[in-house]
Amino acid sequence: MLSQQDQLELAACYIKQLRERVEGLKRVKEEQAITTTRTSSSAMTSMMIGLRLPVVELRDFGSTIEVVLISGLNKNFMFYEVINVLSDEGVEVISASYSTVGDKVFHTIHAQVRISRVGVETSRVCERLQELIC
Repeated sequence: MLSQQDQLELAACYIKQLRERVEGLKRVKEEQAITTTRTSSSAMTSMMIGLRLPVVELRDFGSTIEVVLISGLNKNFMFYEVINVLSDEGVEVISASYSTVGDKVFHTIHAQVRISRVGVETSRVCERLQELIC
């Protein structure tokens, strides 16, 4: 049987060990956070380096299409001109959104073919958008 003094010393020693362990775990956590940030940042940078701007992507889903435009902040084009090209080609814009990530601007347009029997020639739309954006 341990005396009360011995029990207090053991408890104090145990608390000290726990504090040291907590501090060590905090350091490991901080190091991992820094490593993760560097990794994700370098992955995003390498992905963006491989991306030649501007980018025009058009996905045809039958009666609807999705247009994704990626440009740099310094590349200016009038968004209404993109809408006009789509309208000229027989497509009605349902929704449009954009977001800025770093020095890139991502535009996404969802549109619907006005006359589904006629459809839309997506290669022509893509070509006209390339001419407009590039």
